[in-house]
This record gives sequence, structure tokens and C-alpha cells, in this order.
Amino acid sequence: MSRMRRHLAAIGAFLALTAPAVASAPASASVSAPVHRSATALPPLDPALLRAAISGLPNATVTGALINVTGPAGQWSGTSGVRDVVTNRTVQGDGNFRIGSISKVFTAVVLLQLAAEDELDLDQSVQHYLPGLLPASFPAITVRQLLNHTSGLPDGDLGEGDAEWFADHRFQSWTPRQIVANAVSHPMKFAPGTKQDYNGTNYFVAGLLVERLTGRTYAHEVRRRVIEPLNLRDTYVLDRHDPRLPGPHAHGYVAVTKDGTTTLRDVSEQSPYPWAEGGLISDSTDLRTFITAIFQGRLVPASELNEMFTVPDVPYLGTDNCVIGPDAGRACYSAGLMRTTMPNGLTAWGKTGSRPGYTSGLFATRDLGRVLVYSLNPTGDKDGSESPYIQKIAAAVLDPDLATGN
Repeated sequence: MSRMRRHLAAIGAFLALTAPAVASAPASASVSAPVHRSATALPPLDPALLRAAISGLPNATVTGALINVTGPAGQWSGTSGVRDVVTNRTVQGDGNFRIGSISKVFTAVVLLQLAAEDELDLDQSVQHYLPGLLPASFPAITVRQLLNHTSGLPDGDLGEGDAEWFADHRFQSWTPRQIVANAVSHPMKFAPGTKQDYNGTNYFVAGLLVERLTGRTYAHEVRRRVIEPLNLRDTYVLDRHDPRLPGPHAHGYVAVTKDGTTTLRDVSEQSPYPWAEGGLISDSTDLRTFITAIFQGRLVPASELNEMFTVPDVPYLGTDNCVIGPDAGRACYSAGLMRTTMPNGLTAWGKTGSRPGYTSGLFATRDLGRVLVYSLNPTGDKDGSESPYIQKIAAAVLDPDLATGN
């Protein structure tokens, strides 16, 4: 998980662009309210900028890319590079990919549904629902604090290693309880509720909470509550021993350098052990359907949906995320989502994700005037080297003046 943190630091929480952030008066409320912008306020899409954002592929950094932009303010889709460096077949716009931490949005939706059904109290402690999971010395941590990353839980280090290690061990996996046990062998980072720190441990615990409350597997609940109702045909929650990437897809690679020679190792097949924290597979069509259903209130009732657009008013720990916009240095994560405000004042809500060989993002304006899904195939084993492409995509879709220098 610390490797994931380095990746997020490198891409600047998806939108850490060089232009200065717009000034803003300090918030007077205890939480930050979502910004609603009408579709007419969105900048027009410039196909030339979008094409330029993913031009020049494949190269040593990224082998393939796809972008899908929809909404009443303009639509565009395109691909670049290859889905297979051996055959040089081109990337498919409808290909599946590993969505990494976008999986957390699915997990948050399921828990918020359970809260709406009175099966869960967001203000009740994790220790109440999952006795014995956390050390007795740990303070009470609420479910809400899990979902918005203010729990103070420590990081784990299972699965750590360089690109060669990952390529050799990509089928290795751990159970959620093993991952949590490894993490909580370290001390708490801060008192719950006092700061925010993006941490995958929270969502492994959240997945275990889903199973404890329902008596069924996490995969079953995601399929029953999200995948089947929305008819998401290309979204999968696979067992940790199932390394497949079903359906058409671009291959993912990591660059391994040994004895002065760099080779690409195919890691398309890998254990999806990150599970509720980062193990799902999907495509751009399904993700667009998913975020649209969330924002329209078709998955989570209004009272609980507010949790997904409520950012706690606390400092953000570190400089890996929440570093741009008028609230730089303050929390930017809600329950399942993250908030990003561009220099032009436009706010998008969504989530980034990464697994070795795959980096993706899902963002939308609150009124769904613009919805962005992208997927890249970087070779850097989550080292953030693909960040210039992500920055260009963000600028082209949400703030074109950044890309043109106006």
C-alpha cells in the first residue's frame, strides 16, 4: 500500500497541475459543500487537445491508453498505443481493465446502502461490528471514519517489492484479515477524526464489515447490489486465486531492468487480492453507468448519498494527496470519492486507481455535465512516471486553458 501512496504522490492526486489554484474565502462550515456547476459553464471539448494528451504511444513509459468523455456538454472517445506489444494490435475503446482503487467506490456504495437499510450505524465503532479485528489498545474508530480516511489506521507492507519482484510474485495473494493484521501490527497514525490520510487498510476493513453484516461474501453483495441492478456486463469481482482479466483488454506490463537490459514483463494476469480496496475489473461503459447512477441517487438514498459529497474539515496528513485548489492541505476525500477543484473553479468528484500495468480514473461534475473515464497502461510499476499523461487528460477535459497556456 505504501507503493500505492508513492504513485498517488507522483500523479498529484490526479490533477496536481502547475498552474496556480484560484483563491477562495475560507470555509465557515464544519464540512466542505460540493460545488454545483451547470453544463453550460463547462469548457467546450477540444478533440485536438484530447488526442494530444495520449499521443506518441506506445513508448517506454506507457504502452496504451483510452479516454471516454460523455455528457450534455460534449462527448469524445479515443485510444492510442497498442494492447499487445508482441502483435502491435491497437487499443480497444471498449476494453476491460483493472480499476484499482476505484473499487473503493463500490465498497462505499454497499456500506451506505446497508446504512440506509438500518443494518449499519455509520457512527458506531468498527470494534462493535468486528470484535477482535483491531488491537485492544486501538481507540474506537467509527465506520464513517473508515470510509472517509480519517480513521488513523496504519499502513501495511504485504506485497511490497520492485517491478521484478511483482512480476515474479504476481499470483501471490493474502486474505483480507492477513492484510489487516499486518497493518495493525504498526501503531496508529493519529487520533481518529483529527486528520485525513488516504489508506487502503480502511477499505479492507470495510470489505470485512460488508461480509459481517450480510453473512455473504463481498463479491456476492457487489454483484447483487450494484452489478446486476445496473446491468454492468463487464465488471468483475474475482476470487483472489483467479488471476484472469476477462474479456477484451489491453495487456499490462512492468519494465524490469536486469544487468543493464530492460524488458517488459506481462502482468495482465495477477491476483486481484486487493479485493474491496482495489481488486475489481471493469470498462469505461460500466464505470460511466456506475457513477451516473450514484450521482442520480439511484444506488444510494439521498440521506446516505450526502456522505459521498461531504469532505471532513480536517488537515490532510502528508503531501501525497489533497495538494491543489482552494483547500490545499485540507482533506479532499469523502466516503468513497475524492473532490478535485481545478484552477478555473470547476469541481469534479471521482476516484483514481492503479495496479501494476494499469492506471485509471473516473470523474464527473456533480450535475453529470461532464463524465471522464480513462485508462493507461504504464510500465513503471506504479512509480507515477505516467503522470504527465494524466495531467494532460485532466487539463483537456476540465480546464483546457492549462493545456493551451491561456
